[in-house]
Amino acid sequence: MTGATVGAASAGAATISPAGTAFSAPGTIVVSTPASFGVPVSCSIDLIGTTSADGSSASITDAKISGSNRLCNLPQLKNLPWTLTPTSATTGEVSNVGFSLVGYNCGPATLAGSFDNMTNTLTSTNQPMSGNCTVNSLSVQPNPAFTLS
Repeated sequence: MTGATVGAASAGAATISPAGTAFSAPGTIVVSTPASFGVPVSCSIDLIGTTSADGSSASITDAKISGSNRLCNLPQLKNLPWTLTPTSATTGEVSNVGFSLVGYNCGPATLAGSFDNMTNTLTSTNQPMSGNCTVNSLSVQPNPAFTLS
């Protein structure tokens, strides 16, 4: 009977809870861009947004980027809000992600990632973007904690 329950649950759309809630998601991002001559640059990031009332997505309305590398303080975010959509209880994607950095445009792109409900961690690795840019890694932990189902 458990298998039938799991199968039935996966047939529906994935959701984020808590729904209708403001959140921040601090963590780290490593990107390679023409501005860094393709060398990976590690920065702190804090995604800010709100989950939708029905839990079908989250709207990322801002991202604070900082760090000791001077390039961390220069990105201009583009195409906000970005939309985080859960595709299963363990995966999701962030669409329309873009930024400019020292005259170089990166994106828009859809970044695929995974989510671990046990550790409340959203991760994405090796995501190419237009403009010869790559999100080498992204790891954030939403607050309040998300549950994907």
